Amino acid sequence: MFKRLTKLRLLMVSVVLTVACSNDAELADITSVSSADDVFLRSDSRLIKGVVPRRATLAGIFNEHELKGGVATRIIEAVRSVFDPRRIRAGNAYQLVFTADGSLRRFEYHVDNDQFLQVRNRTGTGSIFDAELIPYVKERIKIAMRGFIDPEHTSLVGALNGGGENVMLGIKMAEVFSGEIDFNNELRLGDRFDVLFEKYFREGEFAGYGDVVAAEFVNKGRQVHAFRFTVPGDDEALYYDDQGRSLKRLFLRSPFRFEPRVTSRFSFRRLHPVLGVHRPHLGVDYGAPTGTPVIAVATGQVVSAGRSGGSGNMVRLRHTNGYETYYLHLSAFAEGVRSGARVVQGQVIGRVGATGLATGPHLDYRMRKNGEFVNPLLEHRKLPPGDPVPEQYLEAFYATRDQTREQMLSATASLSKTGTLAQ
Repeated sequence: MFKRLTKLRLLMVSVVLTVACSNDAELADITSVSSADDVFLRSDSRLIKGVVPRRATLAGIFNEHELKGGVATRIIEAVRSVFDPRRIRAGNAYQLVFTADGSLRRFEYHVDNDQFLQVRNRTGTGSIFDAELIPYVKERIKIAMRGFIDPEHTSLVGALNGGGENVMLGIKMAEVFSGEIDFNNELRLGDRFDVLFEKYFREGEFAGYGDVVAAEFVNKGRQVHAFRFTVPGDDEALYYDDQGRSLKRLFLRSPFRFEPRVTSRFSFRRLHPVLGVHRPHLGVDYGAPTGTPVIAVATGQVVSAGRSGGSGNMVRLRHTNGYETYYLHLSAFAEGVRSGARVVQGQVIGRVGATGLATGPHLDYRMRKNGEFVNPLLEHRKLPPGDPVPEQYLEAFYATRDQTREQMLSATASLSKTGTLAQ
């Protein structure tokens, strides 16, 4: 695994012990394989592996493997106690272990990167089954990397890809710096970043990203720092700059988890692409594929969620200090988003679409302050940050800051400009 990490141009900083475990030695007796889907065990067991096909049901899978009638029904009833059978997804793996007489000994289904469903035959007769969700055994590794915005990598995602990472890490970094850097419009050639982050592995394979622990971004010559810290007594860890000032603002910079492409800006005189006349455009258009999640830029209450003429499907939110935000042309509303509902900052409220007067999928995002529409891109800069680290906890914060920054910089100091290990 360590060789593979080096090949991906990453530097391992430290390894944290397994975060979840499950014991199962039953399949250790495999001695012969007849095919990719049917494995015979020593003694009295037979293992069948498969992948959920499209439009499949749990009952259909059991029927395919000749688990019929009462047995299949009892298994599904056991599953319902811990997992909704309707939530099985095409492409997810499953396996069944049978005894020599054809009775089901165990069924397992991969739910997601965090857990799997397991059903066991309690009595060996097929009459009673127990189901549970079991966390996967995972390793959590802290990794540091350095990236550059250059002619070959002109975006944050491009720079991360060049270092062996992917867009999901970019989304996490964009969330951390959402109040300070517009990754769609403000990146310049010569910008660079160092980042210390967590990465999960399951059975030696990448299983997702954890938290960004610390980061430093040099944007247009300006250094922006981020350090993850939990104020004693608080439930949530937040991000602060090197002086303990909060990086979180009242409003997120954009209604997406990652900075999208701006296709039309706030204007009092814009040529409407459908109507062909000049009229005010009191918002910002973001180009994004249909179905892209749209998030609330701030905590607030839903004023309305429904069809609104040329605006198509629209969500309107009311926030503190006289602010309201509007999200137009949605293809769908998120579950529970209806008039009177409360939403929190970062919550998905709908998905990008092209309803109403629209030439293609995009989001028209608008902001109103004390009854008047304002330019969201400019207004965001005026909003105050969140609360800083309380004075009585600054010493603890500085200790955390110095420790994580030393981890990050000592690791990235040995990296060349391309992000590979220095020779």
